[in-house]
Parts: sequence; structure tokens; C-alpha cells
Amino acid sequence: MNNNEIQGLILAAGRGSRLLSMTDDRPKGLVELNGHALVEWQIASLENAGVQNTTIVTGYLGHKFERFGLSTVSNPDWNKTNMVGSLMCAFEEVKGPVLISYSDIVYRPELVASLLECSADVAISYDPDWLELWQRRFDDPCEDAESFRIGDDGYITEIGKRVADPMEVQGQFMGLIKLSEKGVSLVTDMVLSKPEYRSKLDMTSLLNLLIEAGVKVKGVPANGHWCEVDDQADLKVAQALVKEGRLVLQARGGRAT
Repeated sequence: MNNNEIQGLILAAGRGSRLLSMTDDRPKGLVELNGHALVEWQIASLENAGVQNTTIVTGYLGHKFERFGLSTVSNPDWNKTNMVGSLMCAFEEVKGPVLISYSDIVYRPELVASLLECSADVAISYDPDWLELWQRRFDDPCEDAESFRIGDDGYITEIGKRVADPMEVQGQFMGLIKLSEKGVSLVTDMVLSKPEYRSKLDMTSLLNLLIEAGVKVKGVPANGHWCEVDDQADLKVAQALVKEGRLVLQARGGRAT
């Protein structure tokens, strides 16, 4: 697939209440890391990996994304739905293959490039070395970690359930998904199969439902550093990763800033 054919989607409708007062006047995706909004990091990484056409799904204070000059789609029910609800709003406008990104993650372009090279209809990035990052984020990594099992063929067999032993977890989903046109249809059909799915499902539960229904979901191991910014403690971890040189914001021409 030519990367010019793929549409980028950034799911940025949420407020991010766990960031407390930092999101009183801005959506979660506009919280700044090293002087740049999280969404700015995502746009730069997508473009430097070859994704040139990106749409932002907005909700809370959605007008504040206008400064990026990108297409937007509104999720009017942002405060009553999860990422899946935002994704379905986007699919009303976007029909072709898509590269989906959460708005609260920071990652290097190499990570996106690896995902784009995967030919599967449904593919996700995962971090096989997740435990190091989770130990920096949490006193108990199992507090937030979800199950992740992957076969020798690279296809995921389980994702999104609670875990008790981190040694049984083979990776963690990172918030990046690639769908072919067929993949978009598979996801849409699953969400529409029950009325409550659109408003109640979270993304890993959706992925697990697809797997249980026989859909092949490919796992692409991370090639490069990343971080999730879910609360103020996460932001401090991300700031440390920037200082360590493990997260680098590149300008749209590929130059580090």
C-alpha cells in the first residue's frame, strides 16, 4: 500500500480528567510535553512516517484543534463514549485504509513506519519490553497492565483482560492501529452488531471481540521509544524520556526540534 493512500486518525475527543486542572482549558491532546502539544508530536511522527492526510476526532473544547489546519470530525457524545465511539464518528467520514492514533501517546516515526509495513487487515503496535516503562509509571505494574498473548505466527490470541502476574504478559497495546479498507469494515460490523457497543466498548475489548470472532489481528513489535500520558505522573515520566533522548520531536521535514 502506498502511504499516500492511508488516512491518519487521531482520537482526541476526551478531556483527560486524570490530568486534573491541566485540562480545565484544553483537551487532553493539547497538554504540552517539552513545549509542544501531544497532538503536535503525533502529527509530526505520522507525517515523517509518510502519513500525509490526517483527521482529528474532537469533542471537549474541539475548536482548539483548529490551529493545526487539519480536517476534524466531531464526536458530540465525547463525554458518554470511549475511543470506539470516536472511531465510529470518524468512519462516517473516512472510508479508506486508516492509521489510528490515540491522542495521549508520544512515539517516534519509526514506530509508525513499522506498522505501515504490515499487510494485515487489522494490525496494532505493541511494546514487548513494556515492563520497564510500566515500572516507571506504577508502583504495581498490574494496576494498569492488560493481558496480551501473541502466537509464534505474530497474531494476537488475547488482549485487554486484567492480569495478576506481569511475567505472563507478552506486551502492551500502545494505542496505534492500522486498518485496511476490509479492516475498517470488520471493525464497523463488530461495533454495529450490538447497540451498546458503540457507547460502552473500549478499544482493547473491541480488539478481543474481533479475535474471538476469528478475525486475525497482527501484532507489530515496537521499533522505537514511546510513552502514554494519562496523568501528571505520566507527564513527568515522558519529560524524563525526553531528557534522556529517548523521545525526540521531529519537525515535519524530519529535523529534530
